[in-house]
Amino acid sequence: MALPFLNGIGSKKRAQMIAVDLGARKTKAVLLERRGESLALLRYALLDAPIAEKKVSNEQLTEHLRAVAAALDADTKTTALAIGLDDVVMRQVELPPIPKDDMRMVLKNNTKGYMQQDLPSHVFDCYIFPPKAASSKSQAKVPEPARPGASPKLKVLVAAAKQQLMAGLQEATRSAGLNPESVVPGTIGPINAFELAMPEIFARDSVALVDIGFKHSSVCVLDRGELILTRVVNIGGDRMTAGLAETMNISYAEAEGIKVGMGQEVQSALEMQVMPLGREIRASLDFFEHQNDRPVSQVFVSGGSAQSELILGILKSELIADCKPWNVVSSLQLSLPGHQAAEVEHIGSQLTVAIGAALAAF
Repeated sequence: MALPFLNGIGSKKRAQMIAVDLGARKTKAVLLERRGESLALLRYALLDAPIAEKKVSNEQLTEHLRAVAAALDADTKTTALAIGLDDVVMRQVELPPIPKDDMRMVLKNNTKGYMQQDLPSHVFDCYIFPPKAASSKSQAKVPEPARPGASPKLKVLVAAAKQQLMAGLQEATRSAGLNPESVVPGTIGPINAFELAMPEIFARDSVALVDIGFKHSSVCVLDRGELILTRVVNIGGDRMTAGLAETMNISYAEAEGIKVGMGQEVQSALEMQVMPLGREIRASLDFFEHQNDRPVSQVFVSGGSAQSELILGILKSELIADCKPWNVVSSLQLSLPGHQAAEVEHIGSQLTVAIGAALAAF
């Protein structure tokens, strides 16, 4: 699913690509290389995100991206950026079959009608959903005749971001010596990565993808390869850790360590922090199942918190659905330096958004 904000994507094939997931606490970056029909992971980097009282300045972001580039030590400068869940407005709309540039203009001139809110000084991009193959059940139904004079509509995923944000990202990336070829909503990353990692399940089943970030979590429900529902939940790893620290009267650092590393000793305290996220996810699944008369067969969880068997167990109990971690790295060729090769299985789920952003731009 390619939904980049900058033009030129897809016009040429790239041998290598840098992708940077600008997280609230950690920046995750990868260097990927195309090898025939496969992709290889050459290096990755996890760096502390810039700390700022209000907003990260362009100068801070430039220095941060320079550090990312140095850590990856890449020959290529071609870069895809994944931006945070709270920096993008996303909606599924119906638009007439017109060129994408015209779609962007239609959206810009009628944001209230299509996006349900006024979005002045925003830029827009669109992803046109390919027609979904009809199932045997739907083929049995007699299609409704088109209304006289009615034009066909396309189902389109629309993303909007502030012009000022986009200009700042491009300026900082260029100042860091990189070439910003795409900016991708972070929500798209897990979808692209999941299609690469599990193509059969992606095309066949109804599943939910949950990516637990630092401040927010994203929920995407896919039905046989089609994105049906997206949500951003304001519950992430930070809230779980802070709540655990308060409940157990321990430091934030101690709570962060035991959240993933310990089991039954902290179960009751951790349940109080995880169950609200489970209820929000369950509400999304219920909505999909009610609207589509299909159950969500599996829930796949990524992000740092996906390493915790206890967190996954609590979510499974709350969702009443099979809930499992997944790692897109297993679908890539690995050409990593020795120390990274030893650690990638442990941290791979944190690279999901960055790898998915690269896939949108390759």
